[in-house]
Amino acid sequence: MSDQNQDDHQAAQRQAALDYHRLPRPGKLEIRATKPLANGRDLARAYSPGVAEACLAIRDDARTAADYTARGNLVAVVTNGTAVLGLGNIGALASKPVMEGKAVLFKKFAGIDCFDIELNENDPERLADIVCALEPTFGAINLEDIKAPDCFIVEKLCRERMNIPVFHDDQHGTAIVVGAAALNALRLTGRKWEDVKVVSTGGGAAGIACLNMLVTLGVKRENVFLCDLHGLVHEGREVDMTPQKAAFAQPGGPRDLAQVIDGADMFLGLSGPGVLKPEMVARMAARPIIFALANPNPEIAYDLAKAEAPDAIIATGRSDHPNQVNNVLCFPFIFRGALDVGATEINEEMKVGCVEGIAALARATTSAEAAAAYQGEQLTFGPDYLIPKPFDPRLMGVVASAVAQAAMDSGVAARPIEDMAAYRARLDASVFRSSMIMRPVFAAAAQAERRIVFAEGEDERVLRAAQAMMEETTDTPVLIGRPEVIATRIARAGLTLEPGRNLEIVNPESDPRYRDYWETYHSLMARRGMAPDLARAVMRTNTTAIGAVMVQRGEADSLICGTFGQFLWHLRYITEILGQGGLHPVGAMSLMILEDGPLFIADTHVHACPTPDQVAETVIAAARHVRRFGVDPKIALCSGSQFGNLDSASGETMRAALAVLDAMDLDFQYEGEMHVDAALDPELRARFLPCSRMEGVANVLVFASTDAAGATRNILKMRANGLEVGPILMGMGNKAHIVTPSITARGLLNISALAGTPVAHYG
Repeated sequence: MSDQNQDDHQAAQRQAALDYHRLPRPGKLEIRATKPLANGRDLARAYSPGVAEACLAIRDDARTAADYTARGNLVAVVTNGTAVLGLGNIGALASKPVMEGKAVLFKKFAGIDCFDIELNENDPERLADIVCALEPTFGAINLEDIKAPDCFIVEKLCRERMNIPVFHDDQHGTAIVVGAAALNALRLTGRKWEDVKVVSTGGGAAGIACLNMLVTLGVKRENVFLCDLHGLVHEGREVDMTPQKAAFAQPGGPRDLAQVIDGADMFLGLSGPGVLKPEMVARMAARPIIFALANPNPEIAYDLAKAEAPDAIIATGRSDHPNQVNNVLCFPFIFRGALDVGATEINEEMKVGCVEGIAALARATTSAEAAAAYQGEQLTFGPDYLIPKPFDPRLMGVVASAVAQAAMDSGVAARPIEDMAAYRARLDASVFRSSMIMRPVFAAAAQAERRIVFAEGEDERVLRAAQAMMEETTDTPVLIGRPEVIATRIARAGLTLEPGRNLEIVNPESDPRYRDYWETYHSLMARRGMAPDLARAVMRTNTTAIGAVMVQRGEADSLICGTFGQFLWHLRYITEILGQGGLHPVGAMSLMILEDGPLFIADTHVHACPTPDQVAETVIAAARHVRRFGVDPKIALCSGSQFGNLDSASGETMRAALAVLDAMDLDFQYEGEMHVDAALDPELRARFLPCSRMEGVANVLVFASTDAAGATRNILKMRANGLEVGPILMGMGNKAHIVTPSITARGLLNISALAGTPVAHYG
């Protein structure tokens, strides 16, 4: 790239960053009300006179502030802008974009509300006074980007005087992530904490905190060699010394980094670029651990370190190299756990709990969501994957619950959690939005051991779903695909699936049951124009048909297909092979998980323009399936007509379907024909039909065409941030489900849980 092109590229990047902060409205934060304020009654409760009741309750018992205000989920990010990462002392105002960004990370990763507070105060004691005065407003304080040694003073004073957690992320957040990475690096190299020699550069806040964490984890203080601009921190040294540095002073006289690096097991750099020379790496111990964390340019370039020591385990602060030490792995979740138990402080036990949680997660199988966010990267525990990626959604449940447990065990939790398993489930549900509503389905599936066959067994989403099935259910995944392709993709994804142990594979090219399969298929299709040669060809090439034959023969309990291809194409083979004994496709229903709750949509795929009898059948099947989720069905028959006001085709169909339903003795609520807004707004519905037989908001919408149902489903998914579970194929006795190509691995897991529930559990 020429110098001019480089300049143009940098200018474009700079403008893009500025536009991101400026458009469509300035900044990265806003405040939203969480309670309605639509009328005088709401106003009287939100402010005067109703607000007085909450005030008096808090006056009488300060602990109730967490019940009646947002304080229990509110964190302050406080800075004076004296040590902004990569920018230095830029002042409080210029640091505001960074602090807003930190607040966004709190919200994004842990659901924590946050105010950024930038203060024009450089005196550490006066700064501490201001922060302490904020205690009534916040549930916790995150100190940020305050220069050393002032940050030590501010944090110490605030921790002594405040009864809420105070956490300087630059120190302890970095230390926790470094501790997790070091724990796993030692595990990989077979080292023990007490035997490790650590050489460190940089005696600032983060560097000192990292060394303290390593000592807490077991490194001997006498094995720590701290160097700064003036060389080794040693006994008797007076220049540029602080009490924090002095704690690591080595006996003897002056030495420099080159003189103390010999035999070092670990280098920890939080200083500046180029400090660690390649020749120094050569003098470290075998399989050296090098954490070069200076940003944006590390103490030694990654390639230089690898060239000198190919077996080195390296971490940096950069995202373009493996093992990025990023505080976002820690701070949202340590605050989440601390807030949820009403911790009065964040102590060493909680920090160690955070370290162990992060480290353990890296050693576990990589989540499908993290793999999707970091496509092309090898996310398997090893030298290049010491710590999880920031977008691994499991961090919330693992780390926050570990912190909460440590707070309770160490006696600093004012609101202990009684059921830790339920708390962990709630945390997961806040990340995996399908988690909570799927719990009854998973509970029912756990009562049986079923064999679920996946037609597209080579798809990575299917492999990850199979891994999750192994970990979370009692079902056995059966994959149709080429064994060598499946094995390669299992290894590439770092999964622990093992054919013959927790996984079965059907090879369409050479399975010994091939003759049995094609003969079974031919026997079903012989009088429908199917010649033996065609049956043989189908059983070699059509994995949906193979899976359906397995279910028909009793070799599997349910088939899942559709990760590629068209829905009706798959449905054809399922109907041909499994459509016996009264089974036939009634309709497809999708569960849409929205911010304000679940909404079921049908029929999205099967009948383009259903008859009244087919609509009625869909309504009955939908009610049965909705109950599987622990939801009481309230079904609206939707059309362009509103309670008979229009003789449209959809109105006539729904009117006739309503008559079919009325002739039955049904035990659920249904109503129609109506517009969607009337289905979802009881007050609006009452204006048109005061005597409506349905109470409250409809939770199932049944449409008169797949066009309307599919469009509604897609609009909710794409524009309302709806998360889809399904489609659920109704009427086939749970023997088959056809998903759509957009499905995720988590979606496949959810469908497998539905498939894993025997028909007897339908309710």
